Amino acid sequence: MVKRILQINRADNVGVVLQSITPDDEIEFSGKKLRIKENIPTGHKLALVDIPRGDRVIKYGSSIGEAITDIPAGSWVHTHNLKTGLKEREEYNYQPVFREEIIKEEIIGLEKMPDKIPEFCGYPRKDGQVGIRNEIWIIPTVGCINKVAERLAILAEEKYLALLNEGLLDGIHAFTHPYGCSQLGDDLENTQKILAGLVKHPNAAGVLVLGLGCENNVLEDFQAFIGDHDQERVRFLRLQDVGDEIERGLKELAALVDYAKGFRQETLPVSELKLGLKCGGSDAFSGITANPLLGEISNKLVSLGGTVVLTEVPEMFGAEQILMNRARDQGVFTDIVSLINGFKDYYVSNKQPVYENPSPGNKEGGITTLEEKSLGCTQKGGHVPVNGVKFYGDQVQGKGLYLLESPGNDLVSTTALTAAGVHLILFTTGRGTPFGGPVPTVKVSTNTALSEQKKNWIDFNAGKLLEGKGMGELSAEFFAYIIEVASKNILTKNEQNNYREIAIFKKGVTL
Repeated sequence: MVKRILQINRADNVGVVLQSITPDDEIEFSGKKLRIKENIPTGHKLALVDIPRGDRVIKYGSSIGEAITDIPAGSWVHTHNLKTGLKEREEYNYQPVFREEIIKEEIIGLEKMPDKIPEFCGYPRKDGQVGIRNEIWIIPTVGCINKVAERLAILAEEKYLALLNEGLLDGIHAFTHPYGCSQLGDDLENTQKILAGLVKHPNAAGVLVLGLGCENNVLEDFQAFIGDHDQERVRFLRLQDVGDEIERGLKELAALVDYAKGFRQETLPVSELKLGLKCGGSDAFSGITANPLLGEISNKLVSLGGTVVLTEVPEMFGAEQILMNRARDQGVFTDIVSLINGFKDYYVSNKQPVYENPSPGNKEGGITTLEEKSLGCTQKGGHVPVNGVKFYGDQVQGKGLYLLESPGNDLVSTTALTAAGVHLILFTTGRGTPFGGPVPTVKVSTNTALSEQKKNWIDFNAGKLLEGKGMGELSAEFFAYIIEVASKNILTKNEQNNYREIAIFKKGVTL
């Protein structure tokens, strides 16, 4: 008999509908017959018991909001009878769930590290970093030279097609954006920090930085954000200083290609990998299939000495205390509080409610409140301790699980993860999206229907968990898949389609 509803946690007073149900259907639940009161779509919530007005609605074992009417058992629970319980400011207390010896084992000493850990093939760089692709990146400092950057990338790929076909070079890509001029204060600094993070990224064997010459983000100032760098690897060109910018740009790219083709893949331990965690176009199955699957990957990689980075701060609202209690120490707890309250203050300063989420697509997929979305979203980080917090534009250097400041916007947060130094991004989705970041972006579907419909977008199907496949088996399969992607044996759909984009966080005045 096919299971039609799922109670995720024994404490939950709602279940998730696995197949749409209609009035007068009878559902077997806890040995009793539950009569359905109305049409309830797949992925949406069903009241398992009577929920009085004002009571908490419980899912994932935690509150996802408050009933605004009496909700009889068998009724549909959604925006018409459930509201968020979030407030603009909360008082937080550190209630650690990990003992010191657990933190030592999982993050610091890794005493339980196996004798032989999994390996992948990557590119060791001269500065000690490791890349998983051998690419040339073109980074414009200002939006008004975007087309020059794009034209150079196209011409250079045509010129070096033989190297690309041989695998000595993996691509030449321009990452354009509309900023770098007419910006003030934090906005200009954000642009400089993110672009500097891209320049430093180890997937880029060589980088050509293009400047115009009169922008706010002038090359001399931007170089200060980059800091010390290998002059063979990073080259700069100010377009106003040369006669033919295309001819000169191709000359600079020729030197970078010569430098890049000298790198070769080597066998490396997976402890060198840094994975970014992201979700977008979520549905009610995100917190049941794909996000918990990423959580298992996070647990495994951290236990092997690797690094995972979780972002989308607004989608931590409602689940933040869980993350705070997993902080490795009081200092990290304090940083998480600053992370959460800083983003809430940003909302309030713009006269917006902190709970203006989920999106229309999320709601159509069955997610009602931000607490519900966040409790599903944060499962991507598994159950390991939070080892640190990084703020927008920072790079992650350590091991374990890190939280990164960024909004939930797919393009902005994916760019922030890339600038932080992740090698590839695991992106869960219940509704689908074609875009990709500058690094390989692995799309993980929450349901099989999406995987079958959008084969040109989706890389891995977590919907198999709804069809009887065990988490242990699927997570082992997915971990092996990630190693193949990191080793360049599999190209992600965004790489195959050449869908690569960046976006930078803006919150201030444009001149």
